[in-house]
Amino acid sequence: MNPNDIDWNNIIKREERGIDDANFGEVQEIQGNYVLVQRGIIDKETFYLPKDQIESYDDNVLNFRLSASDLSKYHDEPFLKDAESDTLENDINKLEETLDLQESEK
Repeated sequence: MNPNDIDWNNIIKREERGIDDANFGEVQEIQGNYVLVQRGIIDKETFYLPKDQIESYDDNVLNFRLSASDLSKYHDEPFLKDAESDTLENDINKLEETLDLQESEK
């Protein structure tokens, strides 16, 4: 399934499932290329699942191509690392442009 086909505004609070109907919890937020999922009532667990792992969505349940054992890989906040990396790359590009402009003015 193409993630661009999903209306992300209507997916918050929807149920998420994985392979073998594993309960992944409920969609809390969308963060760039990731879906923030939370499961549990008392001991809540948070996962950042990549959109490219979505298998299907039927307007009620978002299904992923991941198993319950795969979830442990997605506790980190990868979108923050991606954002920091993008910001650093943008800063480097701006610096290079500034240096090129200064060189051409000489």
